[in-house]
Formats: sequence, structure tokens, C-alpha cells
Amino acid sequence: MSSETGRRGPGRRGLLFIVSAPSGTGKTTLVERLVETVPDLVKSRSYTSRPARAGERDGLDYNFITRDRFEAMAAVGEFLEHADVFGNLYGTRAADTEAILAGGRDVVLVIDVQGARQVRRGGLATVAVFVLPPSFAVLERRLRGRSQDAEAVIRRRLETAREEVAAFTEYDYLVVNDELDACVDRLRGIVLAERARLCSAEQVIAPILESFHRKT
Repeated sequence: MSSETGRRGPGRRGLLFIVSAPSGTGKTTLVERLVETVPDLVKSRSYTSRPARAGERDGLDYNFITRDRFEAMAAVGEFLEHADVFGNLYGTRAADTEAILAGGRDVVLVIDVQGARQVRRGGLATVAVFVLPPSFAVLERRLRGRSQDAEAVIRRRLETAREEVAAFTEYDYLVVNDELDACVDRLRGIVLAERARLCSAEQVIAPILESFHRKT
């Protein structure tokens, strides 16, 4: 295991990170940048019923499926968590997440507050991070500047943001996305600190400690 990154070693099970934030805070961009800088850290690819946006690719940005197929998968319990977000269905497939964790890599779920609650209710150990915008005014400016959403949609997103921010106490860490690079550095510090915790590292260090007890 690298002293700097805490990379995976034999027998290590991955850690499950959750990153939540109000719509417009930039959580997806943050996590995409984060996984580029931290070895053995994977952004979970969600399933969604919404159509792909310009520039998005199936199997890379999301797994785009029909609403009927999504509902069928949900009905048989395939999702670790799933939610209706502004009229579109999003979900994290449990088998996909388990395969990554069992392989020793860490996973980041970029999910909303209700999804995070579902994961915790399922009993999985998680490290949860809530990302705040610098202010409500900044969030509103970002939402209005990034899309052609109707006024009613923007207002609904802002009201949802008020509710989500009130849930920050349910998370282990709180960071502010006031500047992209600085926020990525804060998230990276959280990942590396969690990897260094004894309960996370014990499987990796066990062979090292055992070697000190062998008689030469």
C-alpha cells in the first residue's frame, strides 16, 4: 500500500463513498476530477431513464435505459438505491458496486439525499460527504446560467436545495465548492484520510505485521 495514496493491496475490500449536493453545486464535475487524481477510486455509473444529453455517452456517463426496464429492475431489488429526480429515474445497481468493492477499489456514489438514506438503511458502511455551494445566491446564479430550464423548474430545484441542505448533519464531512481545484483537494484529503484509518487499512497491513513476528 502506497504511503501517499493508500492504494489497494491483497485482500483489501474497497471503501464506499457518497457525495451529495444540491442540483447545480457541481458535484458530478468534482467527482470526475477527483477520480482522475486518486488511484483505485471509481465513480459509480448510474442507471437512468432520462434521454442522453448532448455529449453524453451510454455506458460512460450513464447507463441509459427505458423507464419500463428501470422499473422492472427496481421491482426485483437490483438497485442499491434509486430515486425519482425531477421526473427522471436514477439508480445504482447493487451488483456493479459490489464487484468494484470486492476487487479492492473504492467507489464514489454521486447521489442525492434520499439515495444516501437508502444506502445507509441497507446497512452498508459508508463515508458520506455533503457539498455546499458558497451561498444560496450563487447556487441560483449557477442554475440560471447553466441551462434553459423553465422558471418553474428552477424554482423547484431551489426549493429542493433548501430541503437537502437541511440534511447536512446526516453526513460525515461537509465541504464548500467555492473554487473547483480547492474543493477537489479537500475531497482528495478525505479519501486519503479514510484509507489511512486503521479499520480500513488493517487487511493490507496484516501481512506486514505478521512478518515482524516471524523468526528469522
